[in-house]
Amino acid sequence: MIKKIIYIGIACIIFSCGSSKSRRSTTAKTRTVATRNTNTTRNTNPVISASKPIIEEKVEDKEELEATSKVSVTYSNVNAYIDSFKEVAKQNMQQYGIPASIILAQGILESGAGNGRLCKEANNHFGIKCHKEWNGPSITHDDDAAQECFRKYQDPADSYRDHSLFLTSRSRYNKLFELDKGDFKGWARGLKAAGYATDPKYPAKLIGIIERYELDQYDDEVLQRDKSKKDFIAQEDKSEYEPIVLYIIQQGDTLYSLSKKFNLSVEELKKINGLKDNTLAIGQKIKIK
Repeated sequence: MIKKIIYIGIACIIFSCGSSKSRRSTTAKTRTVATRNTNTTRNTNPVISASKPIIEEKVEDKEELEATSKVSVTYSNVNAYIDSFKEVAKQNMQQYGIPASIILAQGILESGAGNGRLCKEANNHFGIKCHKEWNGPSITHDDDAAQECFRKYQDPADSYRDHSLFLTSRSRYNKLFELDKGDFKGWARGLKAAGYATDPKYPAKLIGIIERYELDQYDDEVLQRDKSKKDFIAQEDKSEYEPIVLYIIQQGDTLYSLSKKFNLSVEELKKINGLKDNTLAIGQKIKIK
């Protein structure tokens, strides 16, 4: 009987302890889960203090301008450059007949909107090299070749004036001055054709800058042109917006050789240019679409 009582007591102690351990374990697990849930709630529902307003920072799109150097610029950089030199460009247009839009677009591209090394250190906004007739100050810079000679100016206005003199004093640019002074697309293509730049995308870059920043408005101001009338003419003449390249006939050129060169048929070349036969003359300009 005594043994039986002892066995019952031991059994009670064992079961009581096991039950206590089980309850403590369950409580610990419950606390752990509760803690995790609390943290999750804090992360997914952040509290924003009313005393600290949220400020959205606007980051401007950047683009790279590459001519005599590669420079990263913003929309604000370019607009600031235009504001600084639009009056100089308009004055040069009045005096020399070069569209102000072309002058500004070349200045923006060649100088990196005023941020390029040649512009900062030499006030050279147009990447004009020394050439044999230059007797003024100079600076060396890597371009088509290493350490080429570029002109250096005391003032940006001198660079703008020299750019105009550079174009008006060289016969290879004469054809450009036969164009309408507001024909910036013709000027952009003509500059490349006359050898101002070696970059095949040079005309497209100039035209893109002019259209993006509406630089042709300064041409209209100089020419006292009615913009509404200009827009009407542009709508009527859809061909103005078609990509056209002018080619000057050289000795030995034939329609057949040109068709192979530009991947067009002889008949297409004749149709584009309104030719009735295969006769070509040296110096003649034909359109290549």
